[in-house]
Amino acid sequence: MRQDFTRYTSLYKNTLLEDVIPFWEKYSLDHEYGGYFTCLDREGKVFQSDKFIWLQARQVWTFSMLYNRVEKRQSWLEIARLGAEFLKKYGRDEDGNWYFSLLREGKPLVQPYNIFSDCFACMAFAQYGLATQEEESLEIAQKTFANILRRRDNPKGKYSKTYPGTRPLINVDLYIILANLMLEVEDLLSPEQIEQTVEESMHAVLDVFWNPTKKLMFDNVSPDGSFCDSFEGRQINVGTALEGMGFLIELAQQRGQNDILEKCVDIALHSLDFGWDQQYGGIFYFLDSEGHPSQFLDWDQKLWWVHLEALVTLSRAYLYTQNPTCLEWYQKVHNYTWTHFPDPQYGEWFGYLNREGEILLPLKGSKWKGCYHVPRAMIQCWRIFEGMESQVKF
Repeated sequence: MRQDFTRYTSLYKNTLLEDVIPFWEKYSLDHEYGGYFTCLDREGKVFQSDKFIWLQARQVWTFSMLYNRVEKRQSWLEIARLGAEFLKKYGRDEDGNWYFSLLREGKPLVQPYNIFSDCFACMAFAQYGLATQEEESLEIAQKTFANILRRRDNPKGKYSKTYPGTRPLINVDLYIILANLMLEVEDLLSPEQIEQTVEESMHAVLDVFWNPTKKLMFDNVSPDGSFCDSFEGRQINVGTALEGMGFLIELAQQRGQNDILEKCVDIALHSLDFGWDQQYGGIFYFLDSEGHPSQFLDWDQKLWWVHLEALVTLSRAYLYTQNPTCLEWYQKVHNYTWTHFPDPQYGEWFGYLNREGEILLPLKGSKWKGCYHVPRAMIQCWRIFEGMESQVKF
């Protein structure tokens, strides 16, 4: 495997710059109204023109990130501007909350019930503000972060469907997103804000949602951290656990917290042991912790982002720990992922496979898949394997 580090570096770099990014540059830009099309079929044709705020923001982040971290390419900055200006004009309600979706021309379509729109808008404008040095964009990022903190104890607010008090549950997703935000917006926040948010996120994920007895990361637990025997309480999303461990591994490495880093690696490996499909290969989407039937009809699908997050986390874990089990798992996930998801004919990646690994939906973008997970994983793995090359003497 060691001799393959250079090959992997080239694979990820070339896929990013010669395949994935050109696809979105060619097909997703809405030059008439601003923003981006994300509902694209296999060949890049638009099949729905609605604009989903979290995907608009993710694409602003992606092209701003490329400009900041890969090359000061003016075309990338202009693509980021196309989305940023659209979001500035249409993306928020009068209270500063980010809508879930808009019509193509910018008219509100779905209310701001989902705080993840705010989280990705914060990331987007932090990265875009870094690229442009525009004070307005940096202020949007700061105000959005303050709004996230204000809403985090009740993210959906009046849009929540659950009846209050009957079966109260807390969800892990926001804590994982906040951990990622700390890697993206630290220059905009005070050291005290960074420290408090990182500590809260780490504590919640590692001490509340991680169950050391069951060796599982739960999506939902009771407010006191106890197990709730219900559909939601038994719910395991292996991709969420893997993505979260990738963020926390990086934070722990930066802070010199080797004990936390090792714990995160252990959680990632246990999550893969639980979530890997022994019959057909690949990682299940949702599982029930007790082996009961899942509430989700798509529980056994194989999704692009789950496998990409696994590759990022496993490669990063190996870079920092040299744990051979991480390398073994990386190779296993790599072989499945790269033989099932890329589309060599039309470019970019398929997002949804059935359990057997067959293409379920021949689309490249949708309400949920946009220009984010694939390019993000490509640049991260590219840089991680570059780091491995520097550690190895051939």
